[in-house]
Amino acid sequence: MLNFIIPFIVLILVVVFIHEYGHYYFAKKYGVGVTDFSIGFGKEIFGWNDKSGTRWKVCLIPLGGYVKFFGDRNVYSQADHQEMLDKYNEQEREKLFVLKPLYQRAIIVAAGPFANFILAIFIFLFMYMSVGKDFTPAVIDEVQIDSPAMSAGFKKNDIILSIDGTSVNSILDVSKLITMTTGDDIEFVLSRYDQEVNLKVIPNTIETVDNLGNKINKRLIGIKLRPPNDEINHQRLGPIKALYYSLNEVYFVASSSLNYLGSIIVGKGDSSQLGGPIRIAKVSGQVAEFGILPFINMMAYISISLGLINLFPIPLLDGGHLMFYGFEKILGRPLSQKTQEGFFRIGMFLLLSLMFFATFNDLKDLGLF
Repeated sequence: MLNFIIPFIVLILVVVFIHEYGHYYFAKKYGVGVTDFSIGFGKEIFGWNDKSGTRWKVCLIPLGGYVKFFGDRNVYSQADHQEMLDKYNEQEREKLFVLKPLYQRAIIVAAGPFANFILAIFIFLFMYMSVGKDFTPAVIDEVQIDSPAMSAGFKKNDIILSIDGTSVNSILDVSKLITMTTGDDIEFVLSRYDQEVNLKVIPNTIETVDNLGNKINKRLIGIKLRPPNDEINHQRLGPIKALYYSLNEVYFVASSSLNYLGSIIVGKGDSSQLGGPIRIAKVSGQVAEFGILPFINMMAYISISLGLINLFPIPLLDGGHLMFYGFEKILGRPLSQKTQEGFFRIGMFLLLSLMFFATFNDLKDLGLF
């Protein structure tokens, strides 16, 4: 059990700290008072006060964190500023989040998710510059008889150039890109005798296990790949090229995640693959057994997911705050407190439903249902 719990706590501590530090950094930059910087919720385990009066603390439940601003119940637009003006003196008002210009409030809120994206970029950058990136072309060595690939017209020695519009830079990309597709069919661009061939294939979906032994529903088209001339092309990248591929990977993960969630909403996606904290803990422990580099790599993907989810326009999340600021910009005033509270209840329902569904999948994955 400790093999799962310890890596999970380390992972959560890092990605949550980076997220909250994004809020904290810009809050301090714009003169907002910060009373608490918390990793986790519930009872404080340990903490300390810095020179500015901020309480830095680690709490018992390591499933998130928060930055609490001076005089603030939350970071939504407050409809009644007069209450704030009456409660605090002029010096204290300078530290109030809700009295800052709209653009500063928006930057402070958006800084958390974007800090997660930046963490992922730095991790990929480090990996590509130190360990390297694979650029081995994906050559088809075998097309299985009566497979979807054979029906679609795939042939031995075809080279896969792209899948659903995403370039295939490596033989390692093929399985990942097929798995991430959500449509009924998958579009391939192949190189055959130096000419491009466009094919569509309808994959089979089977229940199998991944490299870590977890049950997954996998899309297969029935091909086996090999490196050309059995030579692996693995390269360490320079800073500029590594940054390019790091940005590209963050974009790919974010866009693929949005496509996957969209497919679930319209009823086409495989919702059984949606997991929560229990599955993350399980997988993080499994990945950690392979070494520090795979674990750090996984941390990048979790950081992207945390940043992306927090940008959803749901109250309680950073994206919900930004949604309110958008209304404030358009209307020229904040929404009424009653309207904000209505959105808040809807957001609470959506988040609780998502948490329940993800936890149910986690427990089913553990064989408890």
